[in-house]
Amino acid sequence: MRIIVVDAFTDRPFAGNPAGVCLLDAAADPAWMQRVATEMRHSETAFVRRDGAEWELRWFTPVLEVALCGHATLASAHTLYETGLAAPDAPIRFRTLHSGVLTVRRDADGVLEMDFPSVPAQEAPAPDGLADVFGVTPLWTGRNAQDDWLVRVSDAATVRALDPDAEAVARLDARGVILTAPADGDHDFVSRFFGARSLDGAEDPVTGSAHCALAPYWAERLGRTALTGYQASARGGSVGVRVEGDRVVLRGRAVTVLAGDLRV
Repeated sequence: MRIIVVDAFTDRPFAGNPAGVCLLDAAADPAWMQRVATEMRHSETAFVRRDGAEWELRWFTPVLEVALCGHATLASAHTLYETGLAAPDAPIRFRTLHSGVLTVRRDADGVLEMDFPSVPAQEAPAPDGLADVFGVTPLWTGRNAQDDWLVRVSDAATVRALDPDAEAVARLDARGVILTAPADGDHDFVSRFFGARSLDGAEDPVTGSAHCALAPYWAERLGRTALTGYQASARGGSVGVRVEGDRVVLRGRAVTVLAGDLRV
């Protein structure tokens, strides 16, 4: 079985967010897929299988299966285009368990565009302990249907300086926490994502699904539907977003860093 490691939301190796991509010849047992993802230890490993004109797609963190993942979808589409399994000028339709059909297209410059559901956060008081865990004073907090908290703080420097204790983050009742602020450079906003339940409190380098909440939030406040975000983790990565009604188009590049065979 072929397995590929791809750095997503970047145009250079060892940046962006690494994802494993397993190309399945047949349906696989979810427990086995979880063991593979635990072995890979990336924030997500994707499992892709052709199903007629579509591709079945599932994503696993080292600890659980998730309902939506942006960077591993980008990595999967990049892999299918790069290996010739998908025609270079045709869209790829991924059929998922919980997020419907996700369509990915590649433009003339090689940038991938992913059509994702918008998952806006609804304003809500921050849960007890959240501000203390991150050492911030929130200016706005809300929660969305992905069970992520969206937290706006004062400035990009505050976002970049975050250094929470992973065990404390893991005790928060949420899939994850997105912290964001207006950008201090060429982008429109910056963010970071910490996976409370999904990653045992660890930070995810670049999180496509988080931008399904960030895009509608910042589009409303900046008065534009097309924006660019920068996820300011140590690896860092840029995510272009475009709000189209109840959908968000995520734009980015990807780079293959490893290809091999899975022997079990």
